[in-house]
Amino acid sequence: AQAADPIPDVATRRDRIDRFVAAVLEHRTELAAALDADFGGRPTTISMELDILGGMETAAFARENLETWIAPVNVPAAMGGAIPTVIQNRPKGVVGVIGPWNFPVVLVFVPTVEALAAGNRVMIKFSDMTPRTGAVFARAVASRMSPEEVVVINGGLPTATAFADLRFDHIFFTGSPKVGRLIAVAAGRNLVPVTLELGGKNPAIVAPDADIADAAARIAAARLVNNGQVCLCPDYAFVPASGKEAFIDAYRKAVLSHFPTFADNPDIVSVINDANYARIAGLIEDARSRGATQIVIVPEEEKARLPDPASRRLPPTLLIDTPAEAEIHAEEIFGPVLVLHTYSDINEAIDFTSAGEHPLSSYWYGGDTDDFRRFVLNTNSGAVSRNDFALAYINHAAPFGGVGMSGSGAYHGKAGFDTFSHQRPIAQSDLPVALAPAFVPPLSPERITGVAAAAAAATDLAVARLGGSDVTREGGS
Repeated sequence: AQAADPIPDVATRRDRIDRFVAAVLEHRTELAAALDADFGGRPTTISMELDILGGMETAAFARENLETWIAPVNVPAAMGGAIPTVIQNRPKGVVGVIGPWNFPVVLVFVPTVEALAAGNRVMIKFSDMTPRTGAVFARAVASRMSPEEVVVINGGLPTATAFADLRFDHIFFTGSPKVGRLIAVAAGRNLVPVTLELGGKNPAIVAPDADIADAAARIAAARLVNNGQVCLCPDYAFVPASGKEAFIDAYRKAVLSHFPTFADNPDIVSVINDANYARIAGLIEDARSRGATQIVIVPEEEKARLPDPASRRLPPTLLIDTPAEAEIHAEEIFGPVLVLHTYSDINEAIDFTSAGEHPLSSYWYGGDTDDFRRFVLNTNSGAVSRNDFALAYINHAAPFGGVGMSGSGAYHGKAGFDTFSHQRPIAQSDLPVALAPAFVPPLSPERITGVAAAAAAATDLAVARLGGSDVTREGGS
């Protein structure tokens, strides 16, 4: 189908986006119910806000900017204007989108919209950890989209493996670094370009000038979005040593203000499955066994009932004085647990963050100070947000993506359109002579002399720019 219509016009792309949006919205109630069932407890409002409606602004932004994004781009002509060149934004072809389980709808919805905006067809591999939602989503998409435009595929590991082995024109994966490596290897066998949206150990640095109580409250809310099952949640925090107790007290108060009860609270999002519950509980126990102090933040009368493996309700937890060898320092938590560190000098926090793998998002709580600018300069991450959660993610005009272990490539807005487009230069020449003969024999004396003179002149210029350092035309040091 893509070969038969390789560059759909603006109206066709907009129509595909509109039908894809309608398919999701028309099945919103079923999707929310399926998400609740798959999680074993996820409030409808949370699913509506973050998963089902979460990508609608992206769709509106894409459809409104299509003409501008699609338009060919003129670049400076070569050879003094003799070779005009234009960049064509061409669809890559058929895109494979592989989604995660934590926000299984929106995190396939957004890249699909942007791939459609770029003129591609899309095959979606839905997470097998949310099978009920996958079944509803597949039915929803099929109600509005031809399988020659967008198709949803459900299935377990064999299906996922077969999907990754297909010769797509681009693969877009959201998930863990562990699975991301496997996707990259599979894509590499077919030389398929791949975008990896992963996660990481996201830091939250409370600066010396910050309001400790306010920062603690903001970090608590950021840690507990979707009960901590978000790749953008802070995994650990650094606070001034003198503010440690104030931070703990304010963090506890903030958590209890959001969840005055926990064991039977219908607003709680459960941990997705038994395996992840056991993994997070194991990280906590490993830290405790190595000397960390665990603070469980629920009403006193509920502490005997929590954590609860049956309902997969793992309560909000602070880990204090966690030793360096604890496993929780090496693995993304993906649950309602925050590791708390202290510092005497802010450079300790900056150096710690810089020494680790690059996270998807870094957080700074405090003013726009020299300390903050030093933090931005000396650390690397997919994005930085100051004083709030996921600010870079929600700006559709900004590219979103990781770096290193937190991913490669970007999407959102124009960056997403560019990810799924091939920028093809189209250069033209009406010169009376061709260029290629200038690069093949015969090597005339004039040509040999001319090239040697050009090399000597370029060397002189390079030496001059270096202030006359010890470099010679004949290849000296």
